[in-house]
Amino acid sequence: MIKNLIRLSGILFFIVFLGGCSSSQSISTNKRSLSDQIYTLMTLDEQYKQWENTPYRLGGNSHRGIDCSAFVMRVFAEGFTVHLPRTTVGQSKAGIRITKDQLQTGDLVFFKTGQGPNGYHVGIYVKEGHFIHASTSKGVTYSSLNNSYWKKVFWQARRV
Repeated sequence: MIKNLIRLSGILFFIVFLGGCSSSQSISTNKRSLSDQIYTLMTLDEQYKQWENTPYRLGGNSHRGIDCSAFVMRVFAEGFTVHLPRTTVGQSKAGIRITKDQLQTGDLVFFKTGQGPNGYHVGIYVKEGHFIHASTSKGVTYSSLNNSYWKKVFWQARRV
């Protein structure tokens, strides 16, 4: 028992000592840490399970029916305590614009579909080219950015 305490104290001292050797300057890469990405992925999975198969309804904002921007707004509010605008146009101005190859878990993906009140659609990037959204035909579902339709109508991505 005492040997374990001494060993643990030595390890803690070594960690603190090494911490003093690190640089105090930080380099901003605008990338989320691995732990942040894991937390975001787990939260998105929990939110998806709560909303899965909820039907699409233009102007809807509940489990009886929801549209794409309300789905994104609710997931961010309930899962991350982040308040986004209610409309796709408003959400398309939130955060910072990023390129498609910079996508990380939790980023917003936007499409010019020509459907709906303004012709725009929004979803939340999950990983490996997949995103969750409220589809007009399938309700809340997963889709692939590599699908020919979504490739054709992809507009922009944003990090909030």
